[in-house]
Amino acid sequence: MSLDKTYRQVPGTTIFDAEQSAKGYHLNQFCMSLMTATNRERYLADERAYLDEWPLTEVQKQALLDRDLNTAIEHGGNIYFLSKWGATLGLSFQQMAGSMTGMSEAEYRDMMLHGGRAIEGNRIADQVREAHHASAVLPAPTEHAHISGAVFTSHVPAIGVAWDQHKTEEPYWKQVFDGYEYSKQWERENLPDVVFLVYNDHATAFDQRVIPTFVLGTGASYPAADEGYGPRPVPGVEGDPELAAHIAHSLIREDFDLTLVNEMTVDHGLTVPLTLMFGDVEKWPCKVIPFHVNVVQYPVPSGARCFALGQALRRAIESYDRPVNVQVWGTGGMSHQLQGPRAGLINREWDNRFLDALVDDPATLSQVPHLEYVEEAGSEGIELVMWFIARGALADVDDSGTIEVKHRFYHVPASNTAVGHLILENHPRATSPAGKE
Repeated sequence: MSLDKTYRQVPGTTIFDAEQSAKGYHLNQFCMSLMTATNRERYLADERAYLDEWPLTEVQKQALLDRDLNTAIEHGGNIYFLSKWGATLGLSFQQMAGSMTGMSEAEYRDMMLHGGRAIEGNRIADQVREAHHASAVLPAPTEHAHISGAVFTSHVPAIGVAWDQHKTEEPYWKQVFDGYEYSKQWERENLPDVVFLVYNDHATAFDQRVIPTFVLGTGASYPAADEGYGPRPVPGVEGDPELAAHIAHSLIREDFDLTLVNEMTVDHGLTVPLTLMFGDVEKWPCKVIPFHVNVVQYPVPSGARCFALGQALRRAIESYDRPVNVQVWGTGGMSHQLQGPRAGLINREWDNRFLDALVDDPATLSQVPHLEYVEEAGSEGIELVMWFIARGALADVDDSGTIEVKHRFYHVPASNTAVGHLILENHPRATSPAGKE
């Protein structure tokens, strides 16, 4: 399956998609900086010096210095962002648009007064594009990305604190960390290129000003967040903007409404699983694409919706035309309640039935209503719906392969929470329906 980007064939048009956004992120953020009077004054006083404060490419900088909007847009600029730059220079939209067409401002204004540019001669069929013709005859890529496995784990903040304070051998914590010894060895032997890590932000990057349901991290890096007691002493995360952009395009085309974020901090929901699976490292050994799910404020997405998203995620990854090894991690849970008179609720029996069914019958399990999670697993046990994104991404779901349970672990307690953990290896057959071209 290849992504539909036929919009690139429209003559004289650059569509601002996720790939362009990643390419032009710093360029567009530079433009946004000009929304304050002080920055406008600094920029106009010495354009080159101000541009040098930003991590722009030389091509992007020169395009701005030359007032070359076509090149700026080719290299990731978006006209709505660039309009802030134009306004700083005293340019109107008509002046900017005219400059991109080879017209003077007067010529462009006259064209608009006479009805604007005609559609005749400006359709795809009216242009013979050599680049498009060449790409049409190139052989299809022989290698694509694949999902090698899924990891499921709780992301208890106290686990991170215990690790950071070297309490892993204390009796209270030893059983928890012993449950991940096999996991660290398995990761060393099965190290992916990229981890697509599903987690929920805990009122850290997102507060009540913005409550997105699904957030895909499309940026290049993400620092560890300060959650009120300083950031954890762990490395920042290196993202994969190109694969993330590809996934964004594919999932949104399948009607999953995502919020795309190029810049955010990541809290214990993401860093604790990385610590549990990789241990102490100076740098995380693979790239990480963060995927946040709102499970804090109702309504939250259903298990069924997350399961379907996981299936779409697999199609997206397998259509990526580079031989990238991806693991999908689902984090959060298991049973726990952090508020009210029921605080401290743990339901061992329900948790273990959940783990059984997640392996053997995830489709049926995904239909469990929200009320059951809240009543049986506690108000914060709803985090378990995130596990379905990772489970839906495996090949046995559509009978195009099998899975293998490599590790299972369950322990009570870790602070206020039951800890659950699974590793499932993914074994797609040689020809997978999801991977057909």
